[in-house]
Amino acid sequence: MAGETIITIVGNLTRDPELRTTGNGHTVCNLTIASSTRQYNRDTNQWEDGDTLFLNCTAWDSTRAALASNIAASLSKGMSVIAQGRLVQRAYETEDHERRTVMELRVEHIGPSLRRATAQVARQQSTGGFAQTPAGYSGGATANTATGVADPFAQGAGVPEGDPWAAGTDEF
Repeated sequence: MAGETIITIVGNLTRDPELRTTGNGHTVCNLTIASSTRQYNRDTNQWEDGDTLFLNCTAWDSTRAALASNIAASLSKGMSVIAQGRLVQRAYETEDHERRTVMELRVEHIGPSLRRATAQVARQQSTGGFAQTPAGYSGGATANTATGVADPFAQGAGVPEGDPWAAGTDEF
């Protein structure tokens, strides 16, 4: 949407992601990312930490993606992550009737930083999207024999006849 502030933050999770279900049945994951600046001090010949930004983040499951559930199942306290989303301002009232305003990141993409770690990625089964055949398309996808689920990324799956990109050549 126009006028939204999209940011990317790199930092460490300060606690395990907390998964909960709201009163109306939606699934949300709350987490906090700490991002610190580091500067090299030439006088002491050492790296020094600067100020730390602690950013509260929320992620939601939707009918298209289980983002909140995937975060809770994949990430934990101390992990270095890269997150991108919309910076939003939210106002609320305390029990003492004080008005407060907070900034938080509504996470749209998140993953572990691979700068000093490795990750094993497991693709989730699709409930729609690529696994379903688009209207008017007869190419289809190759079925995974173990699960019976269509795998659109299988070699040669869903490739229209005569597609110049499918052969892996430079012929057009």
